[in-house]
Amino acid sequence: MNLAERDASLGELMDDPDCDPRLLAATYRRFGLVNRLVAGWAGVYRRTLRPYLTGLERPARVLDLGCGGGDVAAHLAALARADGLRVQWIGADPDPRAIEAAAERTASDVSFVCTDSGALRENGEHFDAVISNHVLHHLDAAQLAAFIDDSAALSSGLVLHGDIERGRLAYALYGAGILPLAPGTFLRTDGLRSIRRSYRAAELVARLPEGWRVERPARFRVLAVRDPHA
Repeated sequence: MNLAERDASLGELMDDPDCDPRLLAATYRRFGLVNRLVAGWAGVYRRTLRPYLTGLERPARVLDLGCGGGDVAAHLAALARADGLRVQWIGADPDPRAIEAAAERTASDVSFVCTDSGALRENGEHFDAVISNHVLHHLDAAQLAAFIDDSAALSSGLVLHGDIERGRLAYALYGAGILPLAPGTFLRTDGLRSIRRSYRAAELVARLPEGWRVERPARFRVLAVRDPHA
């Protein structure tokens, strides 16, 4: 397996509008566990998002772009709730199948809308912070530039885009580790394709505009960050 360069030509099974709806629904449900195991958002919340939201000293609105089945927004909402923070979490995804799955995670402080970053920006929406999980590897150079620009325009402060970092060890460990959770889902095939499509830190740095930086919040993870006052 050649992982020296990202394979942007790969498609993922769950992105196919004609994919098996039962497998798709099961994949969305299982993302809640998978993302808690590999995506590292609890650590990002503790180190970066919680201090920022606390410092606002008022209720906040946070947008999760490309929210998929809504598990990341729901998880972060639970963490913020436990900390006594007043935050409205809005998940947005242009795929109605994702929003249908995410609707199961709707709460008083968590809602979901079927739309994308461009439409939200055109409608004049603004948020205190914008996040995304596993969106960047889906984007080619032009799409990435537009997504980064939209997310910066939509946020009055912090922007955090988390993703996988491509590498042989990440590929091998995920391929083996996901086996118990993979039956009846797209998790193994699409996860391995996602790794092959993902950016390495240096590649992502080269594609981000001034005012952004890339962190490694956990092993096999990259986090594109725009600070509140950038």
